[in-house]
Amino acid sequence: MTNFQTCFRAGLSAALLLTLLGGAAIADVSISQSSAPKGARADPLSVLLGIEKSQRGQVPLRKLASLGPGPNLGGLFKRKSKGKGIGVQYSDAWLFDQPAPTGDEQWQCLTQALYFEARGESMKGQFAVAEVILNRVDSPTYPSTVCGVVGQRGGGSCQFSYVCDGASDKMREPTAMERARRIARVMLDGAPRTLTDGATHFHTAGVRPRWAQRYPQTAAIGAHLFYRKPGING
Repeated sequence: MTNFQTCFRAGLSAALLLTLLGGAAIADVSISQSSAPKGARADPLSVLLGIEKSQRGQVPLRKLASLGPGPNLGGLFKRKSKGKGIGVQYSDAWLFDQPAPTGDEQWQCLTQALYFEARGESMKGQFAVAEVILNRVDSPTYPSTVCGVVGQRGGGSCQFSYVCDGASDKMREPTAMERARRIARVMLDGAPRTLTDGATHFHTAGVRPRWAQRYPQTAAIGAHLFYRKPGING
């Protein structure tokens, strides 16, 4: 292949990326020659490749992925850490911009718990309840699955009131259900747990369970107060 053909192909590649940016002006691209020997002229191929590299970095990942095979962006959040590396914004705009959620039984259990226990709360309030459930899953004191934690019974009562209140478990509010589905997906995929400082318990401000006198309070969000059981690290 001649040098002319190589330059021509590189130029086409750069032009394609410029088009994808929706008409970004080439004037926005600067090519520095500050490290080149005095009087040296830039090689045409290097100039074109420099433009291509600069513009490629400005194309959103999802737009690049739509052009052909690439990484599976649907698994962007699939981590099991307590949230390092995932930036979460507590807003509907951010939440509903995430990939459509799907999942298994554990995801469904967390979705139901968020819907029935916290759908009237703010976005942070709903994420906070999810933190409590997942903190329990991580603790050897409680069942090791979401469904196990949510459905746990003891002392003649349920840990989560909706489980044994006798009411239907059908989620009848579409928007609240979809919000709960999305929060559950993001949290199971490893979103940060930074709102409640490792809380394992919560209650509404209108009640005062006996354990609240013994457990240190870690947060107050909306109508809920959050606590951590002694001996469990946050």
